[in-house]
Amino acid sequence: MTAQQPLTYDAFVELATADPAVVGLVLKGSRAHEGMTTEHSDHDLYVVLAEGRATALTRFTGHRTPELDLVVLSLDEFRAAGMPGFERYALARARVVLDRLDGAIARMLADKARLGADEAFREADGWLDAYANSLYRSVKNDRDGQALAARLDAADSVGALLETLFALDRRPRPYNKYLEWELARFPLPGWDTGLLLDALNRVSGTGDVPTQRRLFAQAEAAARRAGHGAVLDAWGEDLDLMRPR
Repeated sequence: MTAQQPLTYDAFVELATADPAVVGLVLKGSRAHEGMTTEHSDHDLYVVLAEGRATALTRFTGHRTPELDLVVLSLDEFRAAGMPGFERYALARARVVLDRLDGAIARMLADKARLGADEAFREADGWLDAYANSLYRSVKNDRDGQALAARLDAADSVGALLETLFALDRRPRPYNKYLEWELARFPLPGWDTGLLLDALNRVSGTGDVPTQRRLFAQAEAAARRAGHGAVLDAWGEDLDLMRPR
């Protein structure tokens, strides 16, 4: 394509579909999230190639325009993408455009959307401890009159809490952009979505200590039910500062 005629999404999909080396096309980002597309949304497309197959489409590796971003990779590379990694959520909610492997591409996406039991337990353990750490620092700083530090620690705690809650449900945490979208369609078990989002908004914006403590009480109960009591018990008497008064 010329500079006057940039490569469009539809044109590339037609080109890739005609190439037998392409075994899968996967669309991620806002165009894979119903209702999230805006006038600024581009098309983020994974182009999955059969192992060892030559194709001229490799010339599009790294292609980026306001209309179309391409990631060209082999089947093995696609299988490993986001496992672990920042791309995991994007792929977990991606949309299959082409699957020449009798559903194997779709099954790979499903695998990325569901954390393994051991993996989820480890993730929840680590993020729960990080959440408790930021929460404790926030409440202690508020007590000691360190208002800015308290708010910053409260904001830090929100990310760790979300990582914990999604790991407890064996799901990758969504990007902040898609948090409300995700929870509206796939609520976290045991949590009222509206109340949770309101609490997160208050904590991240103001560091409100009573709200932080109420959130912790619910998170503590969920974590203990899932077998993570040892992480919390390691905090000893410091838990008293985190719990509701």
